[in-house]
Amino acid sequence: MNIFRGTYQRYLEPGFIPFDPIELAKQTEVIVCRGDQRKYTKFICTRMYGGIATGYTSGCCLRCTFCWVHWCRDFPEKYGRFYSPAEAFHQLSHVARKGRVFQLRLSGAEPTLGKAHLLGLLKKIEYSPFQLFILETNGILLGTDPDYAQQIAHFKKVHTRISLKAGTPEAFTRKTGALPENFELPFKGILNLKEAGARFHVAAMSADSRIVDRQERQNLLDRLASIDPILIDNLEEEEVSPYRNTLERLRYAGVEVAWD
Repeated sequence: MNIFRGTYQRYLEPGFIPFDPIELAKQTEVIVCRGDQRKYTKFICTRMYGGIATGYTSGCCLRCTFCWVHWCRDFPEKYGRFYSPAEAFHQLSHVARKGRVFQLRLSGAEPTLGKAHLLGLLKKIEYSPFQLFILETNGILLGTDPDYAQQIAHFKKVHTRISLKAGTPEAFTRKTGALPENFELPFKGILNLKEAGARFHVAAMSADSRIVDRQERQNLLDRLASIDPILIDNLEEEEVSPYRNTLERLRYAGVEVAWD
């Protein structure tokens, strides 16, 4: 049963109807947030960033065909449990101590859903012994809410990683399902973080010629350069990885990718 109002699909299929990611974010927040509580699927220590305790969230406002995240992205009502900021911090702290790491992270799906929860968690982290917190996001909500970026910038331990999905409006729709007019929102999120003085860098699914051609990649680089040329110097370019969930989403979307 589709619990989302309108035409939102759980994952993209041929002939999908493009959607408004802001409206989808609002509808998803109703499912994954209760006051300042937010749904997570797990808390574990991973090898990323040299070792980091990570909380994985449920629900997203995009439907990227190459997404690696668990199906909690598409069916958030089925997966995860609610945690308050204090409870999420406790879980992150526990796995960090167990793994002997001093960095924390939120990843998976879209961690910026649930502004009250995230800001409450960041307050806990700011006054903790941990050295760094990495927030991974698609940038959509930071692009619509400059105040969100400004509040994140107040926390000195926070480093935001904005992940761009495409280099043109048409490719953005094809790869994420969102309406092409929303292509600019992640770039606005980058600009909002920059103007707020936040610590951040940009990642992009731009190094894989199987899903992005040379011209699209150049368009993406040009758009970043128009904000700040240094963003290109620090750009983290990604390739599609053959995770099981990724392969299934690509297949459902009718996208063929050759693997070595």
